Parts: sequence; structure tokens; C-alpha cells
Amino acid sequence: MEYIQGIAVLIGINLIAVLGLSILTGFTGLFSFGHGGFMAIGAYISAIVSSRLDLPVPIAFPLAIVAGALAAGLVSIFIGKLTLNLKGDYFCIATMGFGEAIRVILNNVNYVGGARGWANLPQYTTWWIVLGLDVILVVFTWNIINSRQGRNMVAVREEELAAQMAGVNTFRSKMVALVVSAALAGIAGALMANYIQFIRPTMFNMAKSTDLTIMVIFGGLGSISGTIVGTFLLVSLPEIFRNFAQWRLVIYGLAVIVIMVGRPQGIMGGVELTPSGIRKIFAARRAKAKLEAELKAAEQGDAA
Repeated sequence: MEYIQGIAVLIGINLIAVLGLSILTGFTGLFSFGHGGFMAIGAYISAIVSSRLDLPVPIAFPLAIVAGALAAGLVSIFIGKLTLNLKGDYFCIATMGFGEAIRVILNNVNYVGGARGWANLPQYTTWWIVLGLDVILVVFTWNIINSRQGRNMVAVREEELAAQMAGVNTFRSKMVALVVSAALAGIAGALMANYIQFIRPTMFNMAKSTDLTIMVIFGGLGSISGTIVGTFLLVSLPEIFRNFAQWRLVIYGLAVIVIMVGRPQGIMGGVELTPSGIRKIFAARRAKAKLEAELKAAEQGDAA
């Protein structure tokens, strides 16, 4: 039971980071491979607050989470001003460089353990705290996406030039998406540091950033439901196949390839598991079936 609960906590922690990346990538169209860096900032800042300031527990842990989120958000403002005017792959490469720079810097800061890592952190994160934050942040993300700011983000994703011509401040929309996504990654890092009680820079390398991005794409770009499903499957899948030892990551990779090839729009394909979203799914299927029937009838008519 504790093992299953541990996996559930890891799913919940990763979900918070993936929700943030979904806002940036899924709804705003900006691909980032540097969110492991934002998680690292949240983890290390929260560890300093919870371990080095000698604060009482009821104050230390909430303050550590807030400090981690604020630190990641503030750094993202600086990064955003430098990189958000870059287009396409250039922004992606810039974020990748940021993530690696954070890892290298932490490797050389002895105050936080350097490359050896930082052990014996307090374990404040619990299943109920993670679950509560997941619910709050899913609702928070839903409200952002369905607000005017969220519609501006989607407009930037669909066609930035047209959105700009329509009066949308595209730079501001991208900056808001980046700051919110970085803050959520900072919260995830803070929860992780205070759960596993050990952090080291290699935990937040480019592979971690890539995993987060794959979860967003796997679930379906532009879908909060897809983000939840993708995170659940891709965090739990390696654990399910743990008995296969060296083959478990191969199976994980094959599963990702199969879904990307067979359903490139992701599992949910931009659709939400809401009453209106489910109606859209069935309406699309009826329309497809009707079109196929009409085409078949037309072919039979031509043959006759």
C-alpha cells in the first residue's frame, strides 16, 4: 500500500509541473526543454527555507512552497525577456540551454551540496497535500485557459500574427504563460525535495525536461484532461514494468512511439473529458461516419 501511495505522490507531483508546461506548450504553442531547471530552482530554494531557516513546521513548509514558486517565476521573467521574441526552434534551444546552465551552476555551489547532492531534508510532503494541490491547480489551470488571457494564449498558438493584428499583446500572453508554467514547476520541485528528502542537480537535467514535454504531447496538446491522463500513464508505466529490469525503459519508449505514430494528436487530441467535450467526440464520430457513407454511396453510383 505504501508503494502504491508513493507512486501516486510522484504522479501528483509531476502532474503539477506538466500542468504548467501544458499552459506554455499545449495552449500557447511554445515548446520548452528547460522546465527541469525551474523545478530545480523550486526544489533548492524550498530546501533552503525548510532546512536552513529554523522555522516552525506549520510556517516552514508553506513558505518553502511559495518561495520555490516565486523564485522560479521571477527567474522566468528574466529568461522570458531574453528569449520570448525568438521564433520556433530557437526558443526551444534557448530554454534547453537555460536548463543545463541551472544544472551546471548547482553542481558548483557547495552551500547546497554541489554535485554530491543534498541529503537529510525534512519530509513534509504527504499524499493529502499533493492531492489537495493537484485539485486546486487543475481548477486554477482550467480557469486560466477559459479566461480572456487563456483565449489570447490559444490565439497566439493558432496564428501569432493574426492574433497581433486583432489587438492581442502576444508578448504579454507568452510571458504570462511562461511565468505561470515556471511557478507550477517550482511548486513541483518544492514538493519533490520535501518528499524524497534528497536532491541533486542531475535529477533536473534535460532528460527530466524532455519527460515533462513528452507527457504533455502524449496526453494531447491543448487538453487538461490529456495532461492528467498522459502524466498518470507515463509516470506509472515504468513502475508497472519494474520487474522487467533493463527492459522497462524500452517498453516505456515503445509505448511513446506507438502513441505518437498511431495518434499524433495525443490520447485526448485536444478534447476535454467534460459533458460538452464528450458531445464533441460523438458529434465528430457521427459526422465522420456520415461522410464515409456519402463517399461510399457516391462511389457505388459512379460504378453503376
